[in-house]
Amino acid sequence: MQNIPSVDLRDFLSDDPVRKQNFVNEIGKAYEDIGFVALKGHFLNDQLVGDLYREVRNFFNLPLEVKEQYEIPGIGGQRGYVSFGKEHAKGRTEGDLKEFWHFGQYVEDNYELETSYPKNVEVKELPEFNVIGKETYKMLEKTGIYVLRALSLFLNLDEFYFDKYIKNGNSILRPIHYPPIMSEPKKAVRAAAHGDINLITLLMGAQGKGLQVQNHDGEWIDAIAADDELVINVGDMLSRHSNNRLKSTIHQVVNPPKELWHTSRYSIPFFMHPVSDMPLDCLENCIDDNHPKLYENITAGEFLHQRLIELGLIK
Repeated sequence: MQNIPSVDLRDFLSDDPVRKQNFVNEIGKAYEDIGFVALKGHFLNDQLVGDLYREVRNFFNLPLEVKEQYEIPGIGGQRGYVSFGKEHAKGRTEGDLKEFWHFGQYVEDNYELETSYPKNVEVKELPEFNVIGKETYKMLEKTGIYVLRALSLFLNLDEFYFDKYIKNGNSILRPIHYPPIMSEPKKAVRAAAHGDINLITLLMGAQGKGLQVQNHDGEWIDAIAADDELVINVGDMLSRHSNNRLKSTIHQVVNPPKELWHTSRYSIPFFMHPVSDMPLDCLENCIDDNHPKLYENITAGEFLHQRLIELGLIK
């Protein structure tokens, strides 16, 4: 996999300051250039990954009438099940060819946030589904914390700058099922071209063709990770906060060749969000005469609300 850079989190976690700084430089440059990396050395182990995919397949294989019991009205799809074709990319009306589930934050020591977030939804037919989902959520969140620490150093901030915003943040783990395609789609694709809303996205399941990223020349390149890698990209919140120094790259999931239409695809992104009151004002050290301020001040919560309207998830 040569299309997007590959980095190893164990370099950042090592006691060797040279290895740590090399990781900071490599991931920072990758996010300045294309906005995507493949990451080894994360906190998921093979057993957890295998268990998660088993439970995700078990859930999406349930009868539709069972799954629909877990579709919660009035919360913009933030927890539980979101049925096929409900979400569309910004600027499009065709629904994406996917159904998905949302696990949300497991709040610690903050009653106000605990009551403001929607509650996670328990699937009574699958007792292991929520247990394994929570463990995966925690390990991906832990990985994301260290990635953001590296990016803090790259942006000449305190290493722990993001920690207070990430703790109990409004992050989402989204197992996605792209079902077999039964007939010629008119305009719809599995996930139309879009940028992510959040700070960073950690993606499981980019081991086969389908995910594509757009480079600076407007060309679409396949982003294929090795079996032991996560694909991690910059979201619009972090791009905005860094005054576009770190790039939120447009990406898509294309439909497979016709001979593979009968196959399902599973993909599991973790969308790392801060707490809603985090200011996304452009960082002062990312603004100078050559890089004037590009964005108005806004909080993470306000920005998220705007984008959920654009995606058709809230009215």
